[in-house]
Amino acid sequence: MLKKIFLYILCLLPWFISYLFKIDYTYLESLKKPFFTPPSIFYSIAWTIVYIFISITIYNIITNYKLKEIPKSYKITLLINYLFNQSFVIVFFILKNNFLGFISCLGTFLSTLFLYEETSLLQSKKKYLLDPYLILSLFATILSLTIYLMNI
Repeated sequence: MLKKIFLYILCLLPWFISYLFKIDYTYLESLKKPFFTPPSIFYSIAWTIVYIFISITIYNIITNYKLKEIPKSYKITLLINYLFNQSFVIVFFILKNNFLGFISCLGTFLSTLFLYEETSLLQSKKKYLLDPYLILSLFATILSLTIYLMNI
């Protein structure tokens, strides 16, 4: 049982690496934002839930397949998705680049579509855990594009 908990935590922790960076919320507050911008606390709650669900899907795949049995396409898609996801904090809050923030969100959304498909091939019943990720990454892409266009 302890081994399973440890393995799940190993699946979950990498998604929180971007939380280690100091986020400059004053930069976000200085930008023009659309009316549909949620309060800052929304992001912490929503992304935490999404990361938990992503980790559950990864954990289920890891525990149901040998590492060599997991398709290379799934591993690559997961890596690309992870890198786009984690890059947002760096490009938006540290580099303060709204355009690259939009690109990061768009890359996250598009790679989430592929991750959804790859996951459905391996764990068709668990793919629905990625629905909130699809919705949130689409919303983040729209919001990021809108913020970029409003602040050109």
